[in-house]
This record gives sequence, C-alpha cells and structure tokens, in this order.
Amino acid sequence: MRVRTPWVEALRKHREKGSDPTKTSSTPATPLDRHLTPKKMSESFHRVVIPLAQDPWLLDNYLNAKGHIRLGTIFMDLDALSGVIAYKHTGESVTTVTAAVDRITINHPLKELCDLELSVAKAPEKGVEVNKEDVLMTCAFTMVSLDPSTKKPVAICPIKCETEEEKRLFALGQKHSTEKKALAKKTLRKQAPNDEESDLIHAMWLKQLQYHDPNISTRKPENVIYMAETSQQSSQIMQPQYRNRHNFMIFGGFLLKQTFELAFCCAAAFSHSRPTFVSLDPSTFENPVPVGSVLYLTATVAYTDLPLVTTTSAGDGVDETAEGHAEKYTRVQIRIDSKVRNIEHGETKPTGQFNYTFLVERDIRVMPSTYSEFMIWIDARRRAESVRASIEGLEAGRGGERKDDGKSVRATE
Repeated sequence: MRVRTPWVEALRKHREKGSDPTKTSSTPATPLDRHLTPKKMSESFHRVVIPLAQDPWLLDNYLNAKGHIRLGTIFMDLDALSGVIAYKHTGESVTTVTAAVDRITINHPLKELCDLELSVAKAPEKGVEVNKEDVLMTCAFTMVSLDPSTKKPVAICPIKCETEEEKRLFALGQKHSTEKKALAKKTLRKQAPNDEESDLIHAMWLKQLQYHDPNISTRKPENVIYMAETSQQSSQIMQPQYRNRHNFMIFGGFLLKQTFELAFCCAAAFSHSRPTFVSLDPSTFENPVPVGSVLYLTATVAYTDLPLVTTTSAGDGVDETAEGHAEKYTRVQIRIDSKVRNIEHGETKPTGQFNYTFLVERDIRVMPSTYSEFMIWIDARRRAESVRASIEGLEAGRGGERKDDGKSVRATE
C-alpha cells in the first residue's frame, strides 16, 4: 500500500498540472465539514505475516552477508505498517506521515530464521495465541495527519476504547505524549545542564588537561577515543523507488533503514567489533525529504556506558571509570543527524535526529572535547538512563517485563 501510482504516471500528471506537489497551498483540500465519528481501536488493527521461512527469494531481500536478518529492513516494514494502520483510522482524504519513532526495543532476540508477523512476532500456528517469548520487538510510532494542500495538521476521528487492554494502550499513549512534551521543555537548547551534569563536564575537561600536560605522567588510555574521531558521514540522492504513497516524498521507513545501517557502521568502526542492536530511542522526523533531493547523514558516538567519569554513589563528586575498571561489554549510543539539500537551489534543512543504542564486546569509552560535543554527550547520557531502565524492566507501562540486554546470540543484525 506504500506506492499506489507508477512513478512515470505520477511524473506525467505533475508536469501536466504545472504545480509543485511538495509546496504548500492556501486552499485546503480536506473538507472542513468531515464527519469525525469515533472509531473503534480494533477497526485499525492490521496483521501481516512475512513468510521468510517459506519463501527463499523473499528472504533474500532481508539477509546480510552473514545470513542474519537485517533489522533495518524490518524497521522499514514497521514504518510502512504504521502508515497502513493510520490510514485505516483516518481515511484517504488526509496525508499521513511519520512524525517520530517513540521507541523500538528488542524483547526476545530471534534465534532462528522463521516467518514473522507484524507487529513483529514469530508467526504462530493458525488458532494459536502468540507467546510472550516469541515477541521479537515492540515499537511505537507517532503519525501526523496533514491537509494534502496546506500541509497543516487536521483533526481526525477520536478513538473509542472497548476492552481493558485498549484502555491501557490508550492511557499509555497519552502518558508517552505527555512525557515527550515535558521533555521538550527541558532540552539543552532551553535549559543549561544541571549541577550533576556540570560536575561531569568539568571532570572530563580536567582529565583532558592531564592528558596534554607534559609535567604529569597521565596519558589518554588506548580505550578512550575522542568524539570527533568517531564521526562517519554519507550522502545519497533520493530516488523515486523509495517514495511514499503521495509520490513525491521519501517514506520514513527508508530513512530508518539508512540511519540504522550507518549507525551500525559507526559503532563497528568505533569498537572494531560486531555491534548488537539494543534499542532505538525517541527519534524525530523534522522535515520531509523530497524525491530528487540529496540526503546527508552524520553518525557520531555520543555516549558510552560505563562513561569515562561518573558521579559517586554519594552524589557529591565524580569517579573515574575508564582506568583500572575493565569491562567485557560497553553500551554505545550513536546519534545520527540528517539534513536534506535541494539540488536546484542549494537550500538545506534538518530532517531529523535518530538515536541508536548498541552493545559491543569491548571495553571502550568516548570523550567529548568541545562545548557542542559535551552537550551531545549530556543529551545522550539522559537517553542512556532511559535505556537502562528499559533493560532492567522498569520502563513505565511495560508491566515489569525484562528487555533484551544485547548479550545473547541472535539471527538478526
């Protein structure tokens, strides 16, 4: 359902009309007198089974060189599925796009190649309920419905909850929405780091002075890498094969796939090991990406856990953790910043920020040097606290269910 019109046909109609479908208009296309009757949550339920174990040619599109399922391709499917579900609720008169990925978390890693049911679970036999142990991952997407002409948000039908489970899901969605709005008011663009974070920044700055002081024997350990040395970039032209159902914009799932694979490469280059995906933290889509534009992605190791320095248990100072505290595993958070450039006019806009967490089998730390890098580190540290809570089964609304910590063998990558 993602693509409904051949590109050559969409391009012909566009040229005949002589208007740019990516630009806004002052004339709304969505009727103002639409009937917004409440709809049941169950009406938008959608089930898709990907027969990977039955169709080797289909499986061919999902595998990497190691014979593992590419998670980036699954993410692309999840975004497409979110669009299908959204349209079943909103109808065809609006334009619905991905606004954010609230979280993607691995519950139980897939240990064999099998059929997958989206939202992603090991497909059960007909008439058999899905076991919790077969749920590969859980995810939450935020979609927004726009007027096709003005590109402004429009009202949609409210949800009618009938069962206790539907009421729980609705309440959880409300809670996440409220939390996102509250966090938006506390971003580092609006508030300075708190006292604890300022102490950590100062401690790392002092540590860097020691590394460069010829009168002190302390030198940077081999497992400490400067943040500036971790950056990786990519650029590519957006081709029509990855457009959304509205023909002239790239669909969000393709961006998820590209950012995930660059994040994987960045984590691998940083650690010289094969990373294991743990979670995708709250990530936003800021501006659409038109077909024919150039997409620029920049990946940076934003944070490592255990960090280079941390607060003491008493909370009244800092403690060094990089030296003399060897760890077998390190959680690595990768930040992807994306921007899009119009080829004809050179106009550049940010398109989103994506935050991936991987586990690597190596004791390694990242160190920021500039003020901008320190802000990236602090922002990522805050996200890492949320990831840790999720892994320990403390994430709100999850009922205490433990999450995968990334250490077990899996059939995905």
